[in-house]
Amino acid sequence: MRNIFLFIRRFFHLLLFFALEGAAIYTLYSYNKTHQAFFGNIANEVTGSISKKYNDVEYYFQLKKTNEQLAAENANLRRMLPSAFESADTGKIFYVDSLAKDTLGIRKFEFIVAKVVNNSVTQENNYITLHRGLKQGVKVNMGVIGPDGIVGKVIDASDNYSRVMSLLNRKSKVSAMTKKGLYIGELDWDGKDPNYLTLHGIPKSAKVQKGDTVLTSNISQKLSFPAGIMVGRIADIILDQSSNFYNLKVKSATNFFTLQYVYLTDNLQQAEQQELESKTPKD
Repeated sequence: MRNIFLFIRRFFHLLLFFALEGAAIYTLYSYNKTHQAFFGNIANEVTGSISKKYNDVEYYFQLKKTNEQLAAENANLRRMLPSAFESADTGKIFYVDSLAKDTLGIRKFEFIVAKVVNNSVTQENNYITLHRGLKQGVKVNMGVIGPDGIVGKVIDASDNYSRVMSLLNRKSKVSAMTKKGLYIGELDWDGKDPNYLTLHGIPKSAKVQKGDTVLTSNISQKLSFPAGIMVGRIADIILDQSSNFYNLKVKSATNFFTLQYVYLTDNLQQAEQQELESKTPKD
């Protein structure tokens, strides 16, 4: 207590000055509209600046949750795309399962959101690990799509994780087609530049040019992807002298360096189609 009195005695004049200055400012603010507006603007600027900084910090820590919400919303939107449905037959139907049909037709593909937890791009055979597994409905041979285009195919899965063979893998083979003319070929990677893929088997009679779009085709041995999903754009047209086909250099739509969230595609009609095709006698 003694120290407090000594402090007040020592700085009495300075403390008195601040008290009188505060009283003067308060009086000026209370009885003068011009100064009220002036100080009000200053207060708004200060509180607004503090609020903005607080919101920026809060937004930063909420980015993970925001990304998860956006990924889930995108998955729902993909479920509504026409490519996720088969057109309903216009002939006479005696029974239709209402759970498998809506206004767009009969649902063919379902989508599962997954977070990328491991990804390589610098090897000849690159793989991606996703935080989704058997307990979440993941199955081997599911296609994997990113926000901008296709990514790869599931080759293995545990209870909560799955392993994806990236398009950036020498063993990866995907059926793809040009948007113009619908010329179908096989897409692979040469193990060099992670930004470019190669589409083989496009006939020389095809009218293709740089900048044309390449999409997933409707013909696929594993039936992993919906048709019409973005693959990339033609960057170069290479004439294969030993055959009657072009090799198209394709700039990948997917940026594998920044991949964070993907969508696994579940073909709901895959088992039925494969069962029917397996019954065809082999020559």
